[in-house]
Amino acid sequence: MKQWRPTSPEIWQGRDDSAEADNALRLFQTISRSSYFCPAQQPGDIALLGFACDEGVRRNRGQTGAAEAPVVLRRALANMASQPQHPRLNDLGDIFVEHQDLEQAQQALSEAVIACQRAGKRTLVLGGGHETAWGHGLGVLDAFPQDKVGVINLDAHLDLRSAPQATSGTPFRQLARYCAAQQRDFHYACCGLSMAANTQALLDEAARCNVLIIEDLHCLSSPAQAIAQLEQFMAQLDRIYLTIDVDVLPAWEMPAVSAPAALGVPCAILLQLLAPICRSGKLQAVDLVEFNPSRDRDGYAASVAARIAWQVVRWWG
Repeated sequence: MKQWRPTSPEIWQGRDDSAEADNALRLFQTISRSSYFCPAQQPGDIALLGFACDEGVRRNRGQTGAAEAPVVLRRALANMASQPQHPRLNDLGDIFVEHQDLEQAQQALSEAVIACQRAGKRTLVLGGGHETAWGHGLGVLDAFPQDKVGVINLDAHLDLRSAPQATSGTPFRQLARYCAAQQRDFHYACCGLSMAANTQALLDEAARCNVLIIEDLHCLSSPAQAIAQLEQFMAQLDRIYLTIDVDVLPAWEMPAVSAPAALGVPCAILLQLLAPICRSGKLQAVDLVEFNPSRDRDGYAASVAARIAWQVVRWWG
């Protein structure tokens, strides 16, 4: 596998309570870790991958630092309780970028995702900037060419930008164009969107692509209606790719991003939105992106992001 490295065993460390009871376990004690990339020969039905890249953020004129997120998030996850669902996780290491060659790193991520999905695994990717979504989404689409694959993006931003090269702001425009070239329908829902953070040009592109938009204000005032809209969107699909940009959270909960949200959707409501997606039976792939450890002063934001990932695995049907 190109541009791949295994996860250091030193990352998966935590408090050992096993003397208390046989099942007093934490994630660092139950996750399996691979020293080589061969998904078909590894235990666990959820492949955990890191995408150690923020070149797309740099190109999008954002604040870099998200390349360090996969290591930091693993450390935050390591000491969390391991419940019966969590031993399904198999850490298959990181894809990384070399010499600012984002496109090659995205291709490597896509190939890794295809290999995992075709081996019968689901994929949980820790980004990285939102450029993660082009590689991850492409891998899911190519792994299931005959299926209706839909994208649910929990995000303050549409990320449908037009740019001369790929950035963290272009992934869903790239996926839309790829689907058009493949003569496939592009199914895309953006939930938690901030109207204040998206230009009219982006909203026009969303309308052209028939994107389902659920605003942050709607999530805050009527979460049950937002869930109903997501369920209606999911009903038409065979498989779902879920991407969670942590800048959908309010700045007071998630300051450690390139673009903190002035309003945002609090974690408690975000988890309400996540539950039916995870339990739908259609969820094939998830990523968590845009967490920037360099802006996390006390480690609190890492704990918030890791709790979301932990909850996704617990609910993943």
